[in-house]
Formats: sequence, structure tokens, C-alpha cells
Amino acid sequence: MREPDPRIVLGLHRSRYERRTLTSALDLGITAIDTSFNYRGFTAHTTLADVAGDLLPHFTLSTKVGFFPAAGQAEHHLHPARLRVAMEQTNRDLGRVPDLVFLHNPERSLPSPAAEARDTLGRACATLATAVEEGLCGAWGISTWDPRHLTGLADATLPRPAVLMVRAGLLAGISVLEASEALMAQWDLAPDQVWGMSPFGGDAADPVWGRLDPRVFIEDADDAPSALQAAFRAAFLLPEVGRIAVGTDNPTHLQELIDALRYEPDCDRLRTYRQMLRERAGRQAD
Repeated sequence: MREPDPRIVLGLHRSRYERRTLTSALDLGITAIDTSFNYRGFTAHTTLADVAGDLLPHFTLSTKVGFFPAAGQAEHHLHPARLRVAMEQTNRDLGRVPDLVFLHNPERSLPSPAAEARDTLGRACATLATAVEEGLCGAWGISTWDPRHLTGLADATLPRPAVLMVRAGLLAGISVLEASEALMAQWDLAPDQVWGMSPFGGDAADPVWGRLDPRVFIEDADDAPSALQAAFRAAFLLPEVGRIAVGTDNPTHLQELIDALRYEPDCDRLRTYRQMLRERAGRQAD
């Protein structure tokens, strides 16, 4: 087993939840996993406990609440009572206390008036904060796919999350990047309290990675990284995050991402890239 590296979290969104996925991660030094109450058709927690219950103590484990089963599909709620029940069930299904629980995409259920939205978000956050105090989880955070809906709500009246998870990488878009950074500033979160997700825009096999060469964003290296390695390494600065959750059941792919951490991003070129995105967004707005 390698020395653990905290910068990579194994995301289990599209995972097959096979035991070998977790044993391979441990062998490679990955000791953090991220799942959700609604993953795998709302069976992710029980499946983890069934196939790898003895391995879970070796991981720090984060999960999410916010989506609930409804007539064969999923619906989103921020009702405090439903969030509380989901967290209690999470503890039972996992057979352990999760280290971190995210409020999952709260923007999905916020009412339109800002005052009502702030109150709804505040009550949901307070529910998770209380769960920490009562031992249902080690810490709480917010995972948001579209932080643009939260920037006007985050202020001193809301409980402060310990961790923020946002989209990261070359395909995130300037409005998402800047909204994420605004939330970081409003909640006074350091980069090591921010996690990135979806560093490849949702699909590492997307044809875009055959047309775009992310290696231009890596400083000179003796051995050049692959395009995916370069994209992954650059994602740590778009926006600046301390960890990235990335999903794969392939140990070779995970090894490639671990190896990517030795490369240094070219900060000047990434700043230029951001400026180009900003200018392009401005032209589209006109």
C-alpha cells in the first residue's frame, strides 16, 4: 500500500460498487471515498456495507443527502425532517458514522424570493449542523452543481459548511468558476476546504479531449503527461481546490491520475485561459 495522498477522493457516482475497486484504491494510497444517499438507485450505502463493510474503516467516507425516492424515480427536498431521516438511515445502512455529509445540490429546491430561499437553505444547513453535534456525522458541507444560485444567499446568518464541493476543470465555465470562488470568499473557506468534482466535464472519453490539448497548461516536465493527466492536474486551479473527487473502476486510470499529481500547472497560462473565457462570455452576453 502506498503512502496516502489526500488530494484524490474516489467518487462512486457511476461505480459498479465492486470490492476490487476499493481494494485497488487502498493499494494505490487512496483512502477517501465519496458516495450519496441516492446513488445506485438508493442502494449505494447498503451495497457498500455488504461488499466491503470490513474495508470501510480504512477510508474516510463522505456522502450526500437531498434526493429521495419517489414513484420509481428521485425527487429533491430540503425539508429538515426528511434530511434528518435520511441521515439516520445513512448511519444504519453504512453501519458506521460518515465522516462528512454534504447537502446535495440545494439549488434544486430553493424558492424564488431571495428571503425565502435564504430561510430554506438556512434551515437545511442547520439540520446538518445539528447532526454533527449529535454524532450522526463528523462534519457537514455543501455539494453544488450550480453555485450561481447560492452566491446571493451565503452570508453570516447561515451556518458555515466545513467543506464546499463544486465543479472544477477546463470545462466548468467561467460563471461557475467565479460563483464557486465567491462562495469560498463569503464563507471564508481556504482551498483545502474546497473539493472539485467532474474534472473531465462528466466523461473522460468525451471527444473534446481529443481536440483540446490540456498539456499546454502544464509547466515543462522531463516526461510529458497525457492529455487527461494534464486536464486533471489543471483542474486543481479551476477553481483552486484541495481535493478532487473522480470516479473510476479502472485501477490503471486511477494510477494515471495519481501520477498526474507530480506535474506543476502553468499558472500564467491558466490565468490567460480564464481571461479568454471571461471575454468570450462577455461577447455572448452582448
